[in-house]
Amino acid sequence: MKSPKNPIRLFLMVALASSAYANKAAVELGGVACQTPAPMHCPDTGCPGSVTSQTGSAVEPQTGRTFFLDYPCDLKAGEKVTFILSLHGAGSIGNWHRHYFPLIDFKDKYRLLIATPTSSIVPNSNPPSHVWNAAADDKYLENIVNLVYAQAKEKNIKIKAFWLVGHSQGGLTSNRLVRTDFFKDKVDGFLSLSGGRVGGSPGRGDFGRGPAATAGRGAGRGPATPAALPANDFSFIYETGQHEMDSKGLPETSEWAEKEGCSARTRKADVVDTKPGYVYDGRPQEHPTDAWGRLPRPGTAEVFEYPHCKDGRIVYDVVREDKGHTEGLEPHITEQLVKLMLSAKTEKK
Repeated sequence: MKSPKNPIRLFLMVALASSAYANKAAVELGGVACQTPAPMHCPDTGCPGSVTSQTGSAVEPQTGRTFFLDYPCDLKAGEKVTFILSLHGAGSIGNWHRHYFPLIDFKDKYRLLIATPTSSIVPNSNPPSHVWNAAADDKYLENIVNLVYAQAKEKNIKIKAFWLVGHSQGGLTSNRLVRTDFFKDKVDGFLSLSGGRVGGSPGRGDFGRGPAATAGRGAGRGPATPAALPANDFSFIYETGQHEMDSKGLPETSEWAEKEGCSARTRKADVVDTKPGYVYDGRPQEHPTDAWGRLPRPGTAEVFEYPHCKDGRIVYDVVREDKGHTEGLEPHITEQLVKLMLSAKTEKK
């Protein structure tokens, strides 16, 4: 084939070919056009309520409810991804949580497919308060998971692992969901963000009488976990702020680690952040406390591993020093938690 003599014609031919290849290679999921940075993204500081109050543009067709669906913009057919269903706490909402634990900043680098829904509203609450409820929300969440798996199958995307992530009451809800018939055989891992520790929770700090005491928001006060351990096996990471615990601090043992055949706890290198997280609880505080949380700021996180768990699973505890319940996670500790999640071995059929 002879090369075109006209350099402009040659450029146009290459550009058109590249565009056609890009359109063919890139995958679109759930009818949501991918963007980087992710859409409705907060600025580094001072995120306005008009942004954090959004619920996403993806639609769960059976209920008509919306959610956020974020994924790598250069996702290609045949690629492997980690699927994360990420649940906000009581009194919160999808996009606030999306920035409290900003997985969206790492979706491209670590090939993450993230669904961030918003719970139902507590009846007759004023102002409206979002809280996860089994009767109103479980089917909605199951439908989202089914939708994501169906889209992945249709687009030839391999989901290599599925993690539940939940903050506060979203963590308590995840702890309940992972025991249900629908989720127990699907979930590979569970990350609890101040949402109770499977295998023995620490005592609670003094949360005072801030917004957590408001009707419909009480579950945001570091929920207690069910006494019995789940019967199924999965990797588990517990993250909490130092001030959310009482003076005894984090337990040195874990019943869950024992169940999973892990060795005794060891301390890993601290994670140091020089940048703050995006969000905090900006509502008026009747009695502000360190346990409930202050303004976002840099910090250090302690990381504890229970190594050598059976079948390649992982169990970790993470404590953010001098932090409470509502300061958004900083970038380095967010990335470290993502790395830990991805370090767990899975064997999907």
